[in-house]
Amino acid sequence: MDQRQALISFGALSQETRLQIVRMLVVAGPNGMAAGTIAEKAEVSPSNVSFHLKELERSGLIDQKRESRSIIYTANYEALGGLVRFLMEDCCAGHPEICAPAAEVAACCTPKMEEKLQ
Repeated sequence: MDQRQALISFGALSQETRLQIVRMLVVAGPNGMAAGTIAEKAEVSPSNVSFHLKELERSGLIDQKRESRSIIYTANYEALGGLVRFLMEDCCAGHPEICAPAAEVAACCTPKMEEKLQ
């Protein structure tokens, strides 16, 4: 990921509802979520969630696919991983032990995150 794309991604994530949506989609996994479900869980109107989903899709952090009458949104794990790698690229000036705690947190997946989002 280059700096320009990282700035676009961080810009998209710098809004509370969009950050909440990305976190919901990460938890939802590859099955994703329909826009209506996202709106309900985020407690925003369908038009509001549509605006935020377009911004996140434009940034490349989420993807969409049509299933019957619904549009299903999923986290783009490759893009999210690229963003984390961009942050950690020059980590710790050659002292990996300094970055080890951050790497461990990024590598784990806890049920507590899912509970917070419900």
